[in-house]
Amino acid sequence: MGMAGLPVDFMGPGMAWPELLSVARQSATEGTGDADARLLLLFPTLGDALLPDDAAAALTPALAALTLIEEPAEVARMLLENQGQWAPARWRSAGGVWINYGVHSYRNPSNAFSLSEGRLLEISSALHGGS
Repeated sequence: MGMAGLPVDFMGPGMAWPELLSVARQSATEGTGDADARLLLLFPTLGDALLPDDAAAALTPALAALTLIEEPAEVARMLLENQGQWAPARWRSAGGVWINYGVHSYRNPSNAFSLSEGRLLEISSALHGGS
């Protein structure tokens, strides 16, 4: 076990909020075509310290559509306040590559286990809709 009782191979965060929305809203040729389902399935990869004010408003409809919880807006706010297994990371773009400074993140170039710059660029491009 690693820090906080997590398995050592439990790495993250994997995505910033804009990336999560971008991936959820992309058209899918494989897997689920439901943007709400993609948003909820990918939510555990989120770790973003700088969420926009409308983040709960974007998450609430997915919770309302796909769960039986009574207060989806309240649950959305709670999920965003207590996101993931990691402390919310600050993200920044460096030459088209989105990186963070999480100590357990493959997307932190300071970590010895970070992905290569080329791979980080591929990931950033895919998660931002190819832009």
